[in-house]
Amino acid sequence: MASDLSTDDVLGEEFLTWLWFQSDLAPSSFVDDKGENFTVSMEQKIVVQGGLGENKETASVSGAFSALREARYGLGTGKKVTRAQIHMEKNEMNFQVMLKARDLALGSMKTPKVEKSKSDDNDDPDASFLEKIYLLETGVQLFDSLYKTFLKLRFSDDWTNTVLEIRNWLNNPS
Repeated sequence: MASDLSTDDVLGEEFLTWLWFQSDLAPSSFVDDKGENFTVSMEQKIVVQGGLGENKETASVSGAFSALREARYGLGTGKKVTRAQIHMEKNEMNFQVMLKARDLALGSMKTPKVEKSKSDDNDDPDASFLEKIYLLETGVQLFDSLYKTFLKLRFSDDWTNTVLEIRNWLNNPS
């Protein structure tokens, strides 16, 4: 039976697993392209899958304050993270995005709310729109820096040690 997974699928699953591991151990250890720290957490929803074809098993865990134990248990039994909700925070700005491992598609990105100012003749009519675009760009840039960090690690000699650390994390839940 041939696998229907591509290299992109595997890389996406590894990225989401690493991101969950890293954000669980050190949520404030992430750095953007400008060298500024930001926080990442996996929260509210994670989907793990294992097997192929008719033997495919899926576990979806969601909850506002869920510890995601069932999904983490699924990882320990060989399932892979296929979708996750990611929360990023920088300078009191909060971004939330649903990410699929298959194509790293960013879905339903939520940015900080854009405050609507009271109408004034001197206000720029495009100000709210431009602010929203700025916030979307900021969220995408934070995500890009996460993926660049992962790729640098994934294709380095340090990846083998990271895999061992992830296995230890799975076997020793906090």
